[in-house]
Amino acid sequence: MHDLWGWLPLLPAILLLLGWYLSFSASRLDRLHHRVESSRAALDAQLVRRAAAAVEAAPMLDPSSGLLLADAAAEALAAGEDAVRGLGDGVSRALGREEAENELSHALHAALDDPVHVDRLRCEAVTADALDVLAQACERVQLARRFHNDAVAQAQRVRRKRVVRWAWLAGRAEMPEMFEIDDSLPAGLVR
Repeated sequence: MHDLWGWLPLLPAILLLLGWYLSFSASRLDRLHHRVESSRAALDAQLVRRAAAAVEAAPMLDPSSGLLLADAAAEALAAGEDAVRGLGDGVSRALGREEAENELSHALHAALDDPVHVDRLRCEAVTADALDVLAQACERVQLARRFHNDAVAQAQRVRRKRVVRWAWLAGRAEMPEMFEIDDSLPAGLVR
């Protein structure tokens, strides 16, 4: 019993240390969630930019490829607007956006995978400029998605810690999700 009273003066220091650790963990998790949100906004902007560049390049392609590309880009833009407006629940909204962006990637590959064909298209200055803008937009999507998924992975790693779950530090915030799409560049756009 005497040993128990010996620990009593240390109790405030232990509680202070625990409080500091929980506060530090909560603010770190908050920063990670803000990073996920800002990287998602940047990714959304780059996806819109890629779809807009695809719409601009579509009329310069042969009619069937151009129509396929313009249709996929319009679907991607519509899915992006639905995601921004918050139509549907979070999971179906994300899956719809990913599906639309994958369709755009497939359309880009179908239209621009042949480097010889793309080199012939680049003979005209206007077409070459449109393809360069499209290539830059595709590269920026790759980077933005990589940054977003890195931020999500860090936030998920912290949220899986026992102390974060037990102390309920994440509150009611949804678990951040990766954005998985095929963002590879068509062979014709690779520089």
